[in-house]
Amino acid sequence: MKVAPKTVVTLEYKITLTTGELVDSSEVSGPFSYVHGIGAIIPGLEKGIEGMDVGEEKEIEIPAAEAYGERNEDLVTSVSKSQFPADTELAPGMEFYTYNEKGEAIPFVIREINGDTVVIDFNHPLAGKDLIAWVKIVDVREASPEEIAHGHVH
Repeated sequence: MKVAPKTVVTLEYKITLTTGELVDSSEVSGPFSYVHGIGAIIPGLEKGIEGMDVGEEKEIEIPAAEAYGERNEDLVTSVSKSQFPADTELAPGMEFYTYNEKGEAIPFVIREINGDTVVIDFNHPLAGKDLIAWVKIVDVREASPEEIAHGHVH
């Protein structure tokens, strides 16, 4: 069976930056399964896997726009240091979460600290970066109606 919309795909993978720096690999987390065609993975990877068959492997170049998007400087803002817990020693690179009105977690990273002002960045850490993915299709099967409705593999 080939990878197509509404199939459950299990794959081994290795994702790197174009510099060769490892981003993620199934060697660490094991094979990954998802429902294809519903936006469960980054668009460039989903498009690159479409039509592959079990046992097939290939390398896919994924431009930033089809991965985690281009960097958006509108997502970088400054806040007062007082907005953080008083007992936390802040440093650039630290990751935090804030929550929207629905209670959903929104991650951000501290970019710099200038006195009482903290520059925070809501861009995904991989925004603006082109990726290279090596994938091997391990299994493909029809997704159940529940998996399609829930958007994840059961």
